[in-house]
Amino acid sequence: MAGSGPDTDKDQGLASALRRFPTHAAQIHTLIERNESFRGMCEDLACVERALLSIDQLPEIIRAARRVEFVQMADSLAVEIERALGQIKVSARKLFE
Repeated sequence: MAGSGPDTDKDQGLASALRRFPTHAAQIHTLIERNESFRGMCEDLACVERALLSIDQLPEIIRAARRVEFVQMADSLAVEIERALGQIKVSARKLFE
């Protein structure tokens, strides 16, 4: 697929995480470069968000169910990302205690 690849996926994941958590921009930039698991969660979030944008192209009979499913996936990924960001804050505090 044209335009897809590791850098593009990472960039899209970064953009998705920054939209959800703009006040954590510095931590997101650091984690996305250093933590493969975090980067994967952000890339998954971007993928789900793209799916939500194209939901209206699905047959009407399954559209509502898929919308609910994708919103739940996005919310779940956002919770995981938020948890990872929270762990970074806790780790940073412990370094300075």
